[in-house]
Amino acid sequence: MSTSDRPSRLTDRKRAAILQAAVAEFREFGFAGTSMDRIAATAEVSKRTVYNHFASKDELFTAILWQLFEASQALAVVPYDPARPLRDQLLLFAARKMHLLDDPGFIDLSRVAMAELVHAPERARAMMDKLAEKEEGLTGWIRAAQADGRLRLDMPPAEAAHQLQAMLKAFAFWPQITFGQPPLTPAQQQQVMHDCVDMFLAVRAV
Repeated sequence: MSTSDRPSRLTDRKRAAILQAAVAEFREFGFAGTSMDRIAATAEVSKRTVYNHFASKDELFTAILWQLFEASQALAVVPYDPARPLRDQLLLFAARKMHLLDDPGFIDLSRVAMAELVHAPERARAMMDKLAEKEEGLTGWIRAAQADGRLRLDMPPAEAAHQLQAMLKAFAFWPQITFGQPPLTPAQQQQVMHDCVDMFLAVRAV
């Protein structure tokens, strides 16, 4: 590693530590009860360092929302394959989605975001509008399957994608976020994936 790389990598580590500390503090004390002083102490950096990375608590919270979005978008896109059964392709997507929903870090970020959106929805409305503009890989996959005549055209691709993901989250996300239920076991994940994909195709497949 060159000498010029060291400062930037140290800066990246400090930024990551600040974000991790902010998630923990926001989760425990909420937005109003968390201070930049507390975040600095938890991250073991100076308050000045925190402000060097984030000009305000609002900006820091926005960065957490972006982390949540980037984690979701990091799902490898499953390209539509006209030669493969729809069920096999959707199960591959469902497995990757389930892996994300089973990640403790993703759950922690989600709890922080959901709690703040409930108490102060105006704080994140602009961010949510930006996120809504992004197209998830599943939406593009459904659009391609519709164009190929293998899925019904009675619903916009984005709505159909939301329908399938909502079914998965009903078992592997919302119970854990809202009721603190434990993550699904591997066997339970497999059952949920197969049931949700089969229900989706029972209605949407041509």
